[in-house]
Amino acid sequence: MAAVLSNPQKRYLRGLAHDLKPVILVGAKGITDNLVAEAGIALERHELIKVRVAAGDRELRDEWIGLLCERADAALVARIGNIAVLYRRSQDKPLIVLPKA
Repeated sequence: MAAVLSNPQKRYLRGLAHDLKPVILVGAKGITDNLVAEAGIALERHELIKVRVAAGDRELRDEWIGLLCERADAALVARIGNIAVLYRRSQDKPLIVLPKA
């Protein structure tokens, strides 16, 4: 189950994500098992990642982002255009200390 983030926590994470480059690209095939696995590895290593979703339709893009969050057990921090920011606390070595809710 993905963590539920408060608004101050989301604001803090958006600030941290500002300079990040997208590390995952969702293409025409959509959300595949391999893509979910790669997103899981990236989230475990970095905790906070940007994902670029190349879908022409807004509803399809929102659906894919929601599906990726669900399958990767990540929280959606922000979505601006084609870019989504995802967060999941690392099981092994947490790097980001969130402000108190």
